[in-house]
Amino acid sequence: MVGLVSEVPGELVRRAGEFRRRWRLRADGPALSGVCSLVVPVTAADGTPAALKVQHLDEECAGEAEALLTWAGDGSVRLLAHDAPTGTLLLERLDARRPLSALPDTREAVGVIGDLLARLTAHAAPPGLRRLGDIARSMTERVPWALRTEPDPAARRLLRDCAAALREVADEPGDRLLHWDLHYGNVLASARAPWLAIDPKPLAGDPGFELLPALANRYDPADTRRRFDVLTHAVGLDRERARAWTLARVLQNRLWQLAEGDAGHPEGDVRLAVGRALRDA
Repeated sequence: MVGLVSEVPGELVRRAGEFRRRWRLRADGPALSGVCSLVVPVTAADGTPAALKVQHLDEECAGEAEALLTWAGDGSVRLLAHDAPTGTLLLERLDARRPLSALPDTREAVGVIGDLLARLTAHAAPPGLRRLGDIARSMTERVPWALRTEPDPAARRLLRDCAAALREVADEPGDRLLHWDLHYGNVLASARAPWLAIDPKPLAGDPGFELLPALANRYDPADTRRRFDVLTHAVGLDRERARAWTLARVLQNRLWQLAEGDAGHPEGDVRLAVGRALRDA
């Protein structure tokens, strides 16, 4: 989600100014802000167009620079410079006016996501990233609490099935470099390549854990299973393992909702709907 720069905490605005001076960058267009970040189009001293990203560091964005360095532009935006203590990044300039989310043909968009995931997950995760095995253990430990807390009987049954699927694969969590948040808004057009991924929340794990964003975003209930098959084929995944890890991702999302007191209306939750479609596939 992007918004007005005036909505961004002053610390990020101040830091952006500091790094423009430190790295000799010239602001070159309107800035975009997200919930925890600010991205400023800039031009480097040598004339290279770039994007300066300043952000609040948290567990999810930790390791972003390491992931981008590992990919080295293979399916992702290139990292030009970074400051590890603050998580500040200088990135290759992509075309923010042309996100994959604006592509009218959702079938073509799903194919783009599949191709990018195949390239990104071909890389082994560098040391020090969050690990899916640790996340899986934490989720498993919280399942009894979630079942007591979940107010909707149908959602409670689905969570039991998701937990059972997670137990089937948790002992082999994988070691690939995962983007974790590859939805259509996190893919931009580029002069260097038709489409490139941005804004990873990297972790080490099984590529099957990557599929839910592309299934739930631009949600189409009639297309869920076809999308799943397109993605698993593109990445070369075992279908049943990918199904189990996707159900685990549904469980992860519901655990967050319950912890935030945001159970909402389960029948309208698209991620739970994806879970039901794959459970019954």
